[in-house]
Amino acid sequence: MVAEEPEALEEPTTNIRITPEALERGRHLAIEAARLASDRHCSDIVVLELADRSPIATHFVIATGTSNQQIRAVAQEIADYGEAEKDFKVYNQAGLQDGRWVVVDFVDVIVHLFDGEFRNFYDLELLWGDAPKIEWERPGAPSS
Repeated sequence: MVAEEPEALEEPTTNIRITPEALERGRHLAIEAARLASDRHCSDIVVLELADRSPIATHFVIATGTSNQQIRAVAQEIADYGEAEKDFKVYNQAGLQDGRWVVVDFVDVIVHLFDGEFRNFYDLELLWGDAPKIEWERPGAPSS
């Protein structure tokens, strides 16, 4: 009796299959979330495009807040904005109780609001260091 060879498994892919329109829509939400965080005095704001690098999301927004209360308030404002203005539904929010790392997950766009200690410890920019950064500041605005 001859043993059959197992079928070859398909290689997993890290690319999200997304239309250019959906990618642009996510980019716009990410930029607006970054601008809202900036308007509310968050700092060190970064928008990363992950579409060709991750099955998790197309964009990350990463920002540092000034206090746990401020982080929670900005997270809620971003969630409300995404749902009301951009018709993005919030899939999940996490970290609201402590307010040290709050995640607003719109599926395609994930917003991470940190306090300084947690931001340095988790260092998402290092983990996603090969992802392109998206310019989010309003034209003519001073750099943050």
